[in-house]
Amino acid sequence: MIPVAKPVIGEDEIAAVSEVLRSGMLAGGETVSHFEEAFAQYVGVPHAIATSSGTTGLFAALWSLGLPTGSEVITSPFTFVASANSILYCRHNPVFCDIDKKTFNLSPDSLIRILRHRKNRPRAIILVHLFGQTCDMGSIMEIARENGLKVIEDCAQSHGAKWRGKASGSFGDMGVFSFYPTKNMTTGEGGMVVTDSPVLANKIRMFINHGSRTRYHHEFLGHNFRMTNIAAAIGKIQLGRLDKNNEARCRNAGILNRYLTGVPYIQTPYVHPDTLHVYHQYTLRCPRREDLADYLLGQEIGTGIHYPLPVHKQPIYENLGYGRISLPVAERSSKEVLSLPVHPSLTEKELEYIGQKVGEFYEGTSFSGYHNP
Repeated sequence: MIPVAKPVIGEDEIAAVSEVLRSGMLAGGETVSHFEEAFAQYVGVPHAIATSSGTTGLFAALWSLGLPTGSEVITSPFTFVASANSILYCRHNPVFCDIDKKTFNLSPDSLIRILRHRKNRPRAIILVHLFGQTCDMGSIMEIARENGLKVIEDCAQSHGAKWRGKASGSFGDMGVFSFYPTKNMTTGEGGMVVTDSPVLANKIRMFINHGSRTRYHHEFLGHNFRMTNIAAAIGKIQLGRLDKNNEARCRNAGILNRYLTGVPYIQTPYVHPDTLHVYHQYTLRCPRREDLADYLLGQEIGTGIHYPLPVHKQPIYENLGYGRISLPVAERSSKEVLSLPVHPSLTEKELEYIGQKVGEFYEGTSFSGYHNP
């Protein structure tokens, strides 16, 4: 079976974890601090704060802005639910912005329309760099400046991605990364908040540590969202090979493109000319998505649907009244996307096999009324 995702874990990670276990210092400490310093340097910012997950990182980042309760925060409907949930955790109100039909990222044009027509002025935006490609950061940062929006970058899928040579996570007030096992790098489970602001960095450090800067002295209600030394030991090794693994993902995507470009009815991933796409996912648009997935499964090829239901159509958000909102690009995309394996462990023979099997499925078929967006 060719899996759609596969963590790349080697002997170096095993040795690093063993060293931490033998030390007896399992909770946060020097290993976490070293990982934070290395990650901040990689992104090109002065501060990085390790957290227990990308979700807790988003929660902490938004909380640190100190927005008035009930503030409107714009985000994408086409992503994992954690982005919007962090807004609810902070007792604010999500405002969903439609996406670009090519990149699946937040649409600057839709963002402008929202800002023109909202009765209440939104205070912030949590944008999502989806599938390994950054948003249009030139347009979005200009819009944010003109409208006084705080910007949090959800970088859960964009480790190493760049816009015009600048790393994702280094544009807004904060960037938040996830180290879940399927990401381009992993710590098993974990996250990282990066920022230029020493004030925000200090607030987040206290928030994830029970509101404390000095042991047993708690200044406000915080949480235990800390990373362990065990996770950080894995992360330090993973960060060291991130660029190499991203290069492999790009190479693998190029091989898939070679076999799939020109196959009728499917749309291979679009890459904006100003971005370095790191292919967290290789995501097609295609008709009969479920049938294709079933066919590939029968050929021992794993696939993924990211995401089958837009966030505003999730039951929790429908119950909050968001279900009646129309976001046509996100809604159509959720019915047409299918992700193929692109991870660094794939061989060229496996990639060739994947491309051939997708082509076989569509060979000689006809889908009346279907048009690529």
